[in-house]
Amino acid sequence: MDLNSPLFDRVRIRSEEAEARARQSPRCQHPGCAEAGEYKAPLGRNREGQYVYLCLPHVQAYNKSYNYFQGMSDDAVADFQKDALTGHRPTWTIGVKARGNGPAAGATASGTNGSYHDPLGMFGEAQRRARSAAEQERSKYGKLALKALETLHLDEKATPELIRAKYKSWVKRLHPDANNGDRSREEKLREIIKAYNTLRSAGHA
Repeated sequence: MDLNSPLFDRVRIRSEEAEARARQSPRCQHPGCAEAGEYKAPLGRNREGQYVYLCLPHVQAYNKSYNYFQGMSDDAVADFQKDALTGHRPTWTIGVKARGNGPAAGATASGTNGSYHDPLGMFGEAQRRARSAAEQERSKYGKLALKALETLHLDEKATPELIRAKYKSWVKRLHPDANNGDRSREEKLREIIKAYNTLRSAGHA
């Protein structure tokens, strides 16, 4: 075996480059741990956007003890959840214009009204009843609740039981503990939790 072969130089160079990359990667920030910090975990409330880098065992332990509302009273948590319904932005009461009587309002079952002929019966009594039933179904929900249902991939026909089941399914799918500590889908998980809290606060779940 020729130890002076240039092949050994290339192997040695690559090894040194790999060691240099390892030295540049963040180390686990748990006290006394020398493993690579491959997973980042949020520092918590009032420190949004700041993270600590941990190895897999330590990020799993961190996830189990993580509580965004730690140190807050029950009233403060309830206020936070209420404000979350509007994205923590101020809201104002707005007026709602009464619905006018459009062409459909004057339509009859025979398919005619005073101003035009309706040969297809598009504005007939049966269609109007169907639209009215659909509107009544949607009227149970406000805009925020409908948006929350959309986030959970549900529609206005979803029962409270289905909403709860869908929420649990999303949490199991997105939670870092179910993904080897991977927090890359944490933002989606926050959206799911926020949507479920919106529906629960409105009495739909």
